[in-house]
Amino acid sequence: QLQLVGSGGGLVQPGGSLRLSCAASGFTLDYAAIGWFRQAPGKEREGVSFISEGGGSTNYADSVKSRFTMSRDNAKNTVYLQMNSLKPEDTAVYYCAADYRLAAVVAGHPRYWGQGTQVTVSS
Repeated sequence: QLQLVGSGGGLVQPGGSLRLSCAASGFTLDYAAIGWFRQAPGKEREGVSFISEGGGSTNYADSVKSRFTMSRDNAKNTVYLQMNSLKPEDTAVYYCAADYRLAAVVAGHPRYWGQGTQVTVSS
């Protein structure tokens, strides 16, 4: 069974850091495009970052560029989202998602979704 498990959320002060993890089972992440999405209360879900199949390219939303970094560990079949210089507006439930087509991930319609992990940035 194909499954994504997201973890690593928590409460952090403004300016702090968190690293989210997305572990896959049932398929090899290296063959898939991966995305991190987030949804804040009362707001639409938005794409945060995407990595292409095989990790050839990575893209970020303007709101997180230079603060967030997405990476893969193929040996662990896990994708990470390192979040630095966190701001209160980064508060949201974060989801990882995967599809064999990057276009589907970027469009917000990937086939596989992990459960969300709450990130709260507050003093």
